[in-house]
Amino acid sequence: MCKLVFSILTAVFLIIGPPGHSGSAAQKEIRHLHIAASINPVTAAFISQQIAIANQQAEPAILIQIDTPGGLDSAMREIIQAELNSTIPVIVYIAPAGARAASAGALIALAADFAVMAPGTNIGAAHPVAIGPGKQADSTMMEKVENDAAAYARGLAQKRGRNQDWAEQAVRESVSISAEEAFELSVIDLIADNTDHLLTKLNNYKYIRDGKILVFTTQGMTLQQIDMNWRQKILNTLSNPNIAYLLMMLGIIGIFFEISQPGVILPGAIGAIAILLALFAFSSLPINYVGVLLIILAIVLFILEIKVVSYGMLAIGGIIAMTLGSLMLVDSSDPYLQISRALIAATVTVSAGFFLLATGMVIRTQRRPVTSGQEGMIGEIGIAIDPINSSGIVFVHGEYWQACSIQPLPAGTKIQIIKVMDGLKLQVEAIEPEEV
Repeated sequence: MCKLVFSILTAVFLIIGPPGHSGSAAQKEIRHLHIAASINPVTAAFISQQIAIANQQAEPAILIQIDTPGGLDSAMREIIQAELNSTIPVIVYIAPAGARAASAGALIALAADFAVMAPGTNIGAAHPVAIGPGKQADSTMMEKVENDAAAYARGLAQKRGRNQDWAEQAVRESVSISAEEAFELSVIDLIADNTDHLLTKLNNYKYIRDGKILVFTTQGMTLQQIDMNWRQKILNTLSNPNIAYLLMMLGIIGIFFEISQPGVILPGAIGAIAILLALFAFSSLPINYVGVLLIILAIVLFILEIKVVSYGMLAIGGIIAMTLGSLMLVDSSDPYLQISRALIAATVTVSAGFFLLATGMVIRTQRRPVTSGQEGMIGEIGIAIDPINSSGIVFVHGEYWQACSIQPLPAGTKIQIIKVMDGLKLQVEAIEPEEV
């Protein structure tokens, strides 16, 4: 029995390894996050989560490689808060060549323990932009926002020992500089061609933590690539303005189709899901609600085209309202937040065509004569089986019916139904020979 227990323990020991072996191996790996998108709630949650995990597992550092045009202030502050509260070093690497850390990305780099740029990259242009309904916020409010952002940038630069004057200029004057200029102005710590070069240069580099000067060693360190999970990737994709716009239009079309053709169910269900996804995406975008109202007005005008004879005027008004609403939907001057003009043109054209087609189908259906039920019997032709006065039998559509007539009709008379009376009794009249 003892030999069996010993054998089992030996096997487990060989599989798991000696105590502390897996921990030491993990400590030689640095988490490598790669963010090539705008700074939105999804990317903020991902970065903050990974910084927290790296701290919990006492990893040597975490490397955040960014290429971003900027993003939401709230998302940026969430990331910076995670950086400043990290017990392990946080490295922000602006790469590859041609990448940028603009707006929110610049402040995220300033907050890092080690800010590194690849040759051919740039950093800066951190002036705050008004977000919300309306093209511009009140001038007094914008001044307050600018002062707050400038003080925030100076505070970050001061904490990390970087150029405070430049940090303020990046906010107030939207200045942007290259990697070489950033290094000369003490905005960043290093310039590195790639991640291997970065690790080599950071070896024995000093940083401050809780007032103490510590030495960061990278000898024997390797990078562990960490990607977003499938859920985060989907949500991050939805935050793209073009995707959000397409989802909104798909949702509107689906719900319109369900209203115009009740009982189909599937288009309405798909439309409701698309609308909910679009609302999630809009939460991370500067939406102009006047644009949303114009698009809703366009849908109302298309629906009214079904009810009101306007000879196409309502439909034309709907197309104009949809076009203007689409152009005004995202309220930002930043190119990365703009909806593609080509996409707007294509979407408005297809949507307008669909609405007009659906409207035409509904109108044709309403004008089509009734072919079923009691109303569908009126005008049908048959023959009198018995003489008909107050009552008699007629043969219509292969069926025998009780019938009556104002004028007496002999048997064999061709008749036409003019009314369906209570009790499904038919009122008929004779068809003149010239009518047959």
